[in-house]
Amino acid sequence: MNYERSCVVVVLTFNSADIIGETLRQALKVSPSIFVVDSGSTDGSDAIARALGCEVVQRPFVSYSEQRNWAISQVSIQYEWQLHLDADEVLDDSAVNAIQTLLNGRADHDAYMVRRRDYFMGRRLRFSGVNPWHLRLFKAGVGQCENRMYDQHFVATCPAGKLNVEMHDKNSLKMSDWIARHNRWSDSEAEQILKEDYAGPNVLRASFLGDSRERTRYIKKFYYKLPIAFRAFSYFIYRYFIRLGILDGMPGFYFAFFQALWFRMLVDAKVYERQHR
Repeated sequence: MNYERSCVVVVLTFNSADIIGETLRQALKVSPSIFVVDSGSTDGSDAIARALGCEVVQRPFVSYSEQRNWAISQVSIQYEWQLHLDADEVLDDSAVNAIQTLLNGRADHDAYMVRRRDYFMGRRLRFSGVNPWHLRLFKAGVGQCENRMYDQHFVATCPAGKLNVEMHDKNSLKMSDWIARHNRWSDSEAEQILKEDYAGPNVLRASFLGDSRERTRYIKKFYYKLPIAFRAFSYFIYRYFIRLGILDGMPGFYFAFFQALWFRMLVDAKVYERQHR
């Protein structure tokens, strides 16, 4: 197939004006073709993207996977490669250079994972971040987003390589917005747990011997077999002490606390509520 362009960067946005400019300026170093799918921002996120020369389309948000897979269907005919970013995921210069080199040379794989670094309360988490590797760069027809209600990953039809470079998840949410968003996500996670099916096509497999994403999915299945209160406290101990989140200062403590003793406990409460309703 003859493609019009080599690579397109696909970015989902919604009220991301505080960070979207930085994300797009770095993405433009990879490719001049940026496809932004906005979900009705009211803070000017779409205007910032247009001012930077990006193609912007407005589309109501149904779910993360549905929005991602729709975007994939829109660009697959024109571009050989796709790079997918969230609005607050900023590529550093080494990542830009590595992706440019790959696109201009001979790629050993048709899909690549990129290391993600988490930020919380404006600070980079050196130790206590989650899910460090994400599949984000792949050829047309190779990748799509798994159809799950929460914790969706891109999956590929072929083995993925690793680009040992970083994108920075500069979580720009205020705490009140972070809590509101995770409260919504806890509903999806609780529903997903009660109807969980890790088998089937286009779903990231759970495997202890797989890549880091697959190991996390496997451990998560084991996690939800533990007693409800015990597992949330165990997760806090793991993230704050074993993973050395304690060395990330107060942001590290709050991140571990809200991820484990608030978000995961909230998920458990909603699972319990649904089971005993």
